[in-house]
Amino acid sequence: MNAPFPQNPIYADRVRPDYGGRGLLNLIASCTASRGGGASHPELQALTAATLNNARNIVLLLIDGLGYNYLTSFGRGSALGSRLTGRMTSVFPSTTASAITTTFTGLAPVEHGLTGWFTWFAEVGETAAALPFKPRGAGPSLEDRGVHPTALYRGMPIFDAIQAQSIVVSYRPIVDSNYNRHFCGGAQRLAYDDLGGLVTQTVAAVKSSDERKFIYAYYPEFDTSSHRYGVGSRETAAIFASIDEAFSDLLERLSGTDTAVIVTADHGFIDCPAENALDLSSNPGLAALLERPLTGERRVAFCHVRAGRQAEFESRAREWLEGKADVLPGSVPLDEGWLGEGDLHPHIAGRTGDFVLLMRDTYTVKDWVPGEPRHLHIGNHGGMSADEMYIPLVFARP
Repeated sequence: MNAPFPQNPIYADRVRPDYGGRGLLNLIASCTASRGGGASHPELQALTAATLNNARNIVLLLIDGLGYNYLTSFGRGSALGSRLTGRMTSVFPSTTASAITTTFTGLAPVEHGLTGWFTWFAEVGETAAALPFKPRGAGPSLEDRGVHPTALYRGMPIFDAIQAQSIVVSYRPIVDSNYNRHFCGGAQRLAYDDLGGLVTQTVAAVKSSDERKFIYAYYPEFDTSSHRYGVGSRETAAIFASIDEAFSDLLERLSGTDTAVIVTADHGFIDCPAENALDLSSNPGLAALLERPLTGERRVAFCHVRAGRQAEFESRAREWLEGKADVLPGSVPLDEGWLGEGDLHPHIAGRTGDFVLLMRDTYTVKDWVPGEPRHLHIGNHGGMSADEMYIPLVFARP
């Protein structure tokens, strides 16, 4: 694994998610096992539990969107780059909803069931964004509709399984979200307002006691900038520089605390020009064949087609997307292991739909629903390009 798909030419430039020892899932297995928790998947080959066992504290700092290729290209000479020890893959889809849920549960996407920013939840008959706990378009939140998180979320938080003090350091606007409250379990949650606050709260967490600890810290602004301005933009470069400076500060302030610091990401990014942004409304005949809106991501879209119209949809989609995307059966992500292995989520087959649109090159696809604000993402992720799939493994013992 950890390489382009073999033999089939449509996968020539794509990277298979690795769940066998070289992926994000395996890093979580190593961290969990090192803190006395059971891991249901193999440990990361490059950083095993045995390497982490003798550290009193583990800090896992997740920089949303910081891809391996970005760090090796734009991060040359940086503090993060100087401590880069390996390359891992994200999960599939290479997106926050799927990958962060893997880090919180130690489960592959096929087990926790979140297949992208937008997921079809048959349990409540709704296409919704799982992290903000809101349906697509206008209308009240799922919580206001009386939906409880346990109806949609699956998997026990790793923080409830490990035998160590657990602390989650997160951005204040999301620290108490339905998603965080559920998946952080019994971990203490600490909020911060800016990058300096992230460092201060992480240091405070490490120094809060002499107990063995696992501290999970999350920073979203690299992702936000990459979406808005592009991952190759000056704005994003400035965000990276501030993160790198904060990383150096963190290591200095943790000196002598017997701490292992791990930095990684949930996914990488690829910049997509406006002319490659495909709008489903430009092909109304194709859109009319859908039973419900697209789910997943702009780089990989799952299509739920009206009963009996599958053949027509496939033909129309292949014609429209020729050279821009591969139109594949919705069963392919399951059959070929893109979502990993394990105890299958009971609704996983329904969530990948009848067809999956796997975008090529720098193409994206999007539909729109009433009440949904229209905006163009310059930076995107979710697909299987090397820029999106490869994430860094940074390791330091300050």
